[in-house]
Order: sequence, then structure tokens, then C-alpha cells
Amino acid sequence: MAISGSESRSQGYVDANGVRTYYEIEGTGEPLLLLHGGFSPIETFSGLRSLLTPHFRVYFPERRAHGRTPDVPGPVTYDLMAQDTIAFMEAVELDSAHLVGWSDGAAVGLLVAMRRPDLVRRLVLIGQNLNPDGLRPEIRAMMQQETMPDMLPPMLRELYAALSPDGPEHWDTVVDKFWQLYRVEPDIPLSELEKVQAPTLVIMGQHDIPTIEHAQEMQRTLPNGRLEVVPDASHGLPMEKPEVVSRLVLDFLQGAPGRTG
Repeated sequence: MAISGSESRSQGYVDANGVRTYYEIEGTGEPLLLLHGGFSPIETFSGLRSLLTPHFRVYFPERRAHGRTPDVPGPVTYDLMAQDTIAFMEAVELDSAHLVGWSDGAAVGLLVAMRRPDLVRRLVLIGQNLNPDGLRPEIRAMMQQETMPDMLPPMLRELYAALSPDGPEHWDTVVDKFWQLYRVEPDIPLSELEKVQAPTLVIMGQHDIPTIEHAQEMQRTLPNGRLEVVPDASHGLPMEKPEVVSRLVLDFLQGAPGRTG
């Protein structure tokens, strides 16, 4: 484990499931793992970061092929990224933590909670469907295309070019690899949510990629679940309205044990 920085803020790399994984840590208090979205380095959490780190010791790992963490040969799956995340927690000696995931990070966090319930205190899922049935019809139709349409904000490519150890020319390879993932995953049956032991908060934007009806089904199936829908917000909710998201997250994580609403 290579770490540099002050006691309240540090950064480094660890080997997590064979991936040289970059991470940062900031803040004091209970541990919180903040899991970024697809194609999104931890810079996309800048708004949430300043609002959460005064209350928690926040861990910011960057998954394979994201930010400063290199790509790894071969296809990628959500289960594989969940294994990476479990390995990361073990590498930094985290016995358990709150997990807050956005988009891909939410799917990864959910799988960690299902595979290793001992690691997850409370779980927050932001803007993520369980399976294709949970997507808006126009998004489902888009997923039939063999190549990814031009739908990503230009800033994500710019951040990749600035940060990736694989170089800016590797961006197209990463986009294709993850598009092939998105065409078939996640594909988690709704009933699988019954296995989630951690109290769970589902957050969706009013105009998110998953439907509100799907989010409501998730909330009803979770043994200890709560749902918050943020008005006038899209899939970019954590970047669009970090103050709203942080308030929801803090209220949920700092609530009385065993109570989610």
C-alpha cells in the first residue's frame, strides 16, 4: 500500500484483485466508500466531497479503466468490479463501511452488499436500474445499438485524457468495452433485493435513466428500503444538485440504527 498526504487527506495505490487501484481518503469519522459512475473519475464527486468529508472518513477508489487506475485486458462485468471493490476494502483494512454508489457505482455497491453483507453498514444507490426492464423505453431501444451513440458529456473524455495512465488514445477502447457491458448488464432479478441486509436508500432524479416505477419496485422489495425522488434532476444528479444529494445521504446515514425513514 502506497500512501501520501496528511492524516485527514491522503492518496495512493493498492493492488485490488490484480488491479493497481488509485484512491484518495479525506475526512474523519465513520468510513464511507464513495463509488463513482461509469466513465467518471473521482473529480465528478467534487461537489459531494466537500459536503460529506466533514462528517465521514470518505474513501474514493477509482475502478479499473477509470481516472488514474489503468484498464485491464479482457471484458468487464459488474460482478468483477464488485470483486475489485471487496479486494480494495480488504487492502485498505476496512472491516465495514457505508457504501454510496452512483450509476455503475450503485450497481457495484449493491453486489458488494449482496455478496459480502458483513462489509456494508448502510447502502445508498443513486440513479441505477437492476435490469433492462427498469430503463426508460428510449434507453432500452438505444441499448440495441452495437456501438455507443454520442451521448457522453465531452468533459468525461477530457478528464480521461488528462488522468488515465493508458493515454488519451485508449478512450475509445474503454468506451466500447463498457458499452458491451451495458448492453447485457446489469441483469439482476428484482427478487434478489430480498437478500440485502443493509438499510438501503434509493435516490433517483425525476428525469433519470431508470424509471420511477422501477425505483418504487426496488424500494418495496428491499427488506429495509427507502426511496427519494429529486425533482427536476437527471442522471447527473450528484453533479447537478450535490447539496440535495448530500442532505439526503447525511440524513440517512446519520439516522438512528435500524431506521431508514
